[in-house]
Parts: sequence; structure tokens; C-alpha cells
Amino acid sequence: MKKYVLALLSIGVLIASCSKSDEDRFIDTKGLTVDSDEVLVQDFMWKAMNSWYFWQEDVPNLADDKFLDTEEGIQEYIDFLASESNPADFFDNKLSFSEDRFSFYSEDYTELTQALSGVSKSNGLEFGLVQFNDSDNIFGYVRYIIPNSNASTKDISRGELFTKVNGNTLTTSNFIDLLFGDNDSYTLGMASIENNQVTDNEKEVSLTKEEGLAENPVFLSKTFDINGEKIGYLVYNAFTNEYDEDLNNVFKNFNEANVQHLVLDLRYNPGGSVNTARLLSSMIYSTDTEEVFLKARYNGKYQSFLEGRNVDLNDYFGDKTTEGSAINTLNLSKVYILATNSTASSSELVMNGLAPYIDVVHIGENTRGKNEFSVTMVDDKENDYIYDPTRINNINRKNKWAIQPLIGRNENADGFYDYTSGLVPDINLEEDLANLGVLGDENEPLLARAIQDITGASSKRDFTVKVPAKIMTSSKMFTILKDNMFLDKPLEINK
Repeated sequence: MKKYVLALLSIGVLIASCSKSDEDRFIDTKGLTVDSDEVLVQDFMWKAMNSWYFWQEDVPNLADDKFLDTEEGIQEYIDFLASESNPADFFDNKLSFSEDRFSFYSEDYTELTQALSGVSKSNGLEFGLVQFNDSDNIFGYVRYIIPNSNASTKDISRGELFTKVNGNTLTTSNFIDLLFGDNDSYTLGMASIENNQVTDNEKEVSLTKEEGLAENPVFLSKTFDINGEKIGYLVYNAFTNEYDEDLNNVFKNFNEANVQHLVLDLRYNPGGSVNTARLLSSMIYSTDTEEVFLKARYNGKYQSFLEGRNVDLNDYFGDKTTEGSAINTLNLSKVYILATNSTASSSELVMNGLAPYIDVVHIGENTRGKNEFSVTMVDDKENDYIYDPTRINNINRKNKWAIQPLIGRNENADGFYDYTSGLVPDINLEEDLANLGVLGDENEPLLARAIQDITGASSKRDFTVKVPAKIMTSSKMFTILKDNMFLDKPLEINK
């Protein structure tokens, strides 16, 4: 028979698994049973991280022999759990590896799992933040506005700048409270660029965050016919698997339009579903299910567990979506990808996963450099702490906390994974705040540069950047999901 070890069940996708016998279980708590509400969360965190964390062998506190299965050892374990009264501090200070930039936690797994589905509390304004030279002051610029959001009903658009919130000048010390604090409503003080300088103006825009805003990551798709070349263009802003059918329909339209070239705009895409990255790559390149898209690598314990059960740790290009629709593929030999330092995780996975097979022309800036993936973990010991939406009633009712630890690393078919400093562009071109352009307009600088390369047309256009958008952070980095890359496809274990 086949047994499934669930890496992660994505929200809304139900995948059945066989019940595990004790001998088949990966989790082994070694008798460290704790019955104390005071350290309930810390106990869950340690046991999950001891088993799954990618750097488990590099964190002394997570060592398998750290605590013995004796009365004295269990007391030492309880004292260790109680050493930090705040579970957040316990996770950060006692369990995390020093080089881990991306693992995180949430006090409410419901909020986290909704975020994985693209649902959040938001006013719909997506923006970058830039620090002024030689100053602690910062300003924001609008990248795009989510349709059907509060911001979409206001007089504000891509390319506009703001320097104040509720009359307060934004600085490195107050911007988090002003923009991402407890207040759901705020008023932006707007600014303009004059003579390549950011200058306040009289305009104000009031915005309100609303519950349950669902963002469709398929933001914009268009087809251009330029100098006889059929060019498809897609702005894709997150790898959210609930919208895989929408994504596949875009490629159906591209096929019907006889698209020969693709410009994939991932400049604001921080990542998400690994499986969606696989499907998108299949839409671009091939539906050959025997060609390797990625190779997954786990910590030593879990790697040995899987290899001992002859698990195929490769993931292959797909020919069907999760819902069973045939994938519409362009079968391209070259793709143009617009990517910046806001491009991360699953976006980089697409770029790296396609690289052994086709020419990936990267236009923009160095990407963020995130090649590890994570899972959502909750206090459900019988399911090896892996979140499963069909097992909500099995989660410990006393513990709402969830953790999202990095549990593995992705390699491409050639075994390449070393891009923690980011993927380097073939054509370097920063966004220009003096000319941010309109997404989907063929004169928008990054798209125009791709079109120029595709058509081979000699152009006198000057791509000099006057006011580079050198961001310090962006609005997406203050969502729960941030730049996370998560697994949502089970591993099959042959028994």
C-alpha cells in the first residue's frame, strides 16, 4: 500500500491519509510527557522543531540527547521550557538557528491559515518604503492597489508617494506603529517628485483596513503584437493555490492568442505555494511528468526516515492542476522574468527550477535569496504537528499557537540551490520613482526593456534611472505570510 506523510495540506484542499501506527510515525517524543498549561506552547514548539527543523542538528537545544527520558531529565526539560515565559521569546531565543531569516510563529493558527489562502485584513494598498539619504525619515510609494479593496475606492494610484501618516512624518522608528499598528484607519500625507526630489504636497488620502480581503494574485494579463512578435505579459503577485485555475486560464488565453514570448512579472511576488510554482513552471515550459522540477532536502533525521522508505524526493513538472484540469503550456524555450529584491521564495523557485531547461532572462535586480521551504505546524501530536484543515477538532483547544519553521531546501534538477544572496539579473534595471510607469503599459520601463530584447529593435530609449526605488521594506513584509514558501503536496511512501 501507499502511505502519505503530509508535508502540508493547503487550505481548502483535502487529501486523505492512512492512519499511522506507532512504528510508522516520524515524531518520537522520547517519553518527554508534560502536563502543564504554563509551558503547553513551548512543549509543542520544542517537539515539532526537534523533529522537523531544517537546522535541528545545528541547534544544541534541539539535540535528540538534550533531555533524557528519566525523572531528572524530564524535570530539566520542564525547567528549560519555563525558561522563557513568552512562547515567542522561547522560539526566537532558544530554538531558532542564528542564520535562519524566515521561520516565524503566530499566536492564532486561524489567522495564519487564512493568510495562506490570500485572505487578510487590509486596506488594499501595496507599497514600498524608502529611507531618505542621511536621514531617519522615510517615504512610501504605491506599487499597486488590490481590486475591490478600500484603497480601490479612493483617489490614489500606482506611483504616488507619501511621507506622513495622520500628520506625523514617517521615520525609521515610528513607521511600524503608524502603518502597521492597531489602528485600522489612517490618513496619508502625499508627496510628489520635483526636480528628482521628494516634496510634500497638499493631498491627503484616508484609508481603512477591512477584514476578509481576498487578493487574487493573477493581477493582470495582456497580449501584445509588436513587430510581428506575439508577447504575453502576466503580473503575478503571490503563489496562492486557491487561484491556480485562474492562472491556468491565463495560459489558455495565451495559447489561443498564439503567444510566442512570455514576460512574467514577479517584481512584487514574495512567494507562497511550492506546488503552484511547479504548476506555473509547467505552464511555461512543459507538462512532461518525468522531468524533475525540484529536489527536496530535509534535516538529517527526516531525510533518513524518507530514504529508508524509498521516498522519491524529486518533484516533477505537472500535466494537471490540483482540481484535475489539463495544464495549458506554452512549451517555451525562453522566458523573460521581471524580478527585484522583493521577489522571493516560490518566485525564485520558478526561476531556478526552469534554469536547467530553458533560457531564463532575468530583468531587474537581485532577488531576496530564499531557497528554504516551510510547513504550518499546530498542536496536533497525532498528525505529527502538521496542520490539516480536516483535523481542526484534533488540535489542542488550549493552544492556538502555530509555527511556520523552515524544514527543507529546494534544489533544481542540476542540484543548484546556492542563491541565498539572491539571483543576479541578466539585465540590471531598477524601478525609477520618477517614472514608475503603469503596469501593463508597453512603455513601463521594465516591460519595455523586455520587449526591446524580444523584438531586437534598436531603440534610442534611455533607461537611465533618475530616482531608484531602493526599498528598505514593503507592506507585504508586515503580513503574516511575509515571503514564506510552503509545501502543499504530500509525499508518497511505498510500504
